[in-house]
Amino acid sequence: MLSIKVFTFSPIQENTYVVYNDQNKAIIIDPGCYFSAEQETLKNFITDTGLEPVRLLNTHCHLDHVFGNKWVWETWGLELHIHQGEEAMLQLAPVSGEKWGLPFSNYTGPLHFLSEGDTVLLGNDALEVILAPGHSPASICFYCKEQQFLISGDVLFRQSIGRTDLPGGDHETLLKSIREKLFVLPDEVVVYPGHGIKTTIGYEKRNNPFL
Repeated sequence: MLSIKVFTFSPIQENTYVVYNDQNKAIIIDPGCYFSAEQETLKNFITDTGLEPVRLLNTHCHLDHVFGNKWVWETWGLELHIHQGEEAMLQLAPVSGEKWGLPFSNYTGPLHFLSEGDTVLLGNDALEVILAPGHSPASICFYCKEQQFLISGDVLFRQSIGRTDLPGGDHETLLKSIREKLFVLPDEVVVYPGHGIKTTIGYEKRNNPFL
């Protein structure tokens, strides 16, 4: 049984997720902690809850989703897992940070690549990797079939979709990804997005003005 804790970090208001099981093993997804106080907030939750972080994942590598990668690596020794198609975005992130007035020190450790259909295991629980490009070149989502939830990154939001005017974005590709990869999931699947509040697949089918 997986539990989900969300933190909203940085001036860009990015959602950072900690997914953990009954054995207190945890996965950190998209650590967007920019300020030291945000790092302490995340660390205190993990410490106070008695969790052991065992994996670091990025849905994609735009700057707001990677701010905390290096800190997580240095704090818990976790090497980064991304889709190979996001490696260029990861390398570009500090340049974007300078342009946004949010300079940061980027992760430079080993990379491990995830692909469509891979399974990320946490004990007896599993997250399936879904490739859903369009917002970025190789955005991935993490789907828990057993508990019917999806960590969607910036692919799908409540009544919105990811922007496509950033490097590697493509509007038609994003719409195709949502329709063919996400809207085929059951309506009751809860969507935990990279920004904003959670939603469901069924709600977005009925109400998302972009689709």
